[in-house]
Amino acid sequence: MEEQNSHTPATMQETLDPEDWDALRALGYRMIDDMLAHIETLRERPIWHPVPDESDAVFNAPVPLQPEGMEKAYADFKQHVLPYPVGNLHPRFWGWVMGNGTPFAAYSDFLAAALNTNVGGMHQSAYWVEVQVLNWFKELLGFPQSASGLLVSGCSIANLTALAVARNAQATWDLRKKGLTGAGRRLTLYTSNQVHSSIQRAVELLGLGSVALRLIDTDSSFRMDVVKLKLAIKSDIATGYQPFCIIGNVGTVNTGAVDDLHALADVAQEFKLWLHLDGAFGALVKLAPDAHHLVDGMERADSIAFDLHKWLHMPYDVGCVLVRDAAAHRATFALTPDYLQRDERGIAGKYPWLSDYGLQLSRGFRVLKVWMTIKAEGIDKFGRLIQQNIDQARYLVALIMQHPDLELLAPVAMNIVCFRYNPGGMTEVSLNKINDRLLYQLQQDDVAAPSSTRLDGTYALRVAITNHRSRIEDFDLLVAETVKRGTAIAQTITQERRKL
Repeated sequence: MEEQNSHTPATMQETLDPEDWDALRALGYRMIDDMLAHIETLRERPIWHPVPDESDAVFNAPVPLQPEGMEKAYADFKQHVLPYPVGNLHPRFWGWVMGNGTPFAAYSDFLAAALNTNVGGMHQSAYWVEVQVLNWFKELLGFPQSASGLLVSGCSIANLTALAVARNAQATWDLRKKGLTGAGRRLTLYTSNQVHSSIQRAVELLGLGSVALRLIDTDSSFRMDVVKLKLAIKSDIATGYQPFCIIGNVGTVNTGAVDDLHALADVAQEFKLWLHLDGAFGALVKLAPDAHHLVDGMERADSIAFDLHKWLHMPYDVGCVLVRDAAAHRATFALTPDYLQRDERGIAGKYPWLSDYGLQLSRGFRVLKVWMTIKAEGIDKFGRLIQQNIDQARYLVALIMQHPDLELLAPVAMNIVCFRYNPGGMTEVSLNKINDRLLYQLQQDDVAAPSSTRLDGTYALRVAITNHRSRIEDFDLLVAETVKRGTAIAQTITQERRKL
């Protein structure tokens, strides 16, 4: 008999399961202990530290062709990854808008990964978990149970999904078949000049072109000017465009402003337009016991997008989109080839597949952490935590207003505080330079991690509080160190200017 080649199928009987399950179990327990210790001791360690040069050799190494082993892989994680995250778990991280996650939700993510199921559809428990969570959010945000929805990676994809439905539903022709050129009229949509960049990206990806996005001016509170909105719509109609959608902000990214949602709904109803709301973090204010009135009118929207990895503190990534017209939602995405036929019997299942409501056919079990965490903690606790952050923002505002060297730069609607160090008697150029340096000192010296923005050209320190670990004393520290360091930087800049 001819000797078999070492690469013939008969000898290729490999698997990725471990040879030693006990060794893997021990490593797993150690990983859990290490990560719990990491989270438990957050206040004792730096908020953020840049990745050091000595890690270059690891991150620039070529692909390993042969095994390095699980112990070596984990050792590299502990040495080169674990010490250098962005820092959003820390109690004094207030940059951008990031949640903190929870240890229990991290456990849930492990369970989801271990099950490794595809929640695109089929007759399985994971399908019902997502359907139940979607029904919970319909109830919580005032949408009818007949509405549809989907869990996605985040609000960028949630916005893209909703605007695709709005575009197709509002078109007066079969857009899926004929494309955007099918009617010869340019579709237009409307939002404020404070809108998140994901909206423009969605508009561009949907083939509408950024010129179709009308950016409406805002008032002194950074809310969309409804009078100018109506004028823009009327002007476009008169010149042959086809308006189809208004996009309201439920918490702008710059200042947390909430548009007049009832007024936007009235305009949408008057002109028979779709009303979509970008509620990335602000939508969940609906849960806050003393602040839910800030988002009144949200329930009148045709669709809404929001994140669960922000103010619901789920581990990244998970967002949600709800659509009032379930038929329009499904008509935008559903496509069933022969190899994905549904059946009354067997695994394929008779239920509508969740993949019929979005772009992805392969969908991870990201909903499990949401389902388990809400069951474990109860939704009321998340409402209290949101209220706690809003109250902390008000406390910070009071500290800023009381100090003569600090200046509040925008009204605080919810949880975002924009301010700067301003001792008086300095030019705008100097103040921008001082506060720019101040931001990086606060970050690099482990004081706190705000981010920055510009409001009408003014450089602002931006504190976005979506942190369940923050305490009142953290804001006392921020203000004290801002004044102390701002004073020192201002003196340095004055001395530099005198030397010129």
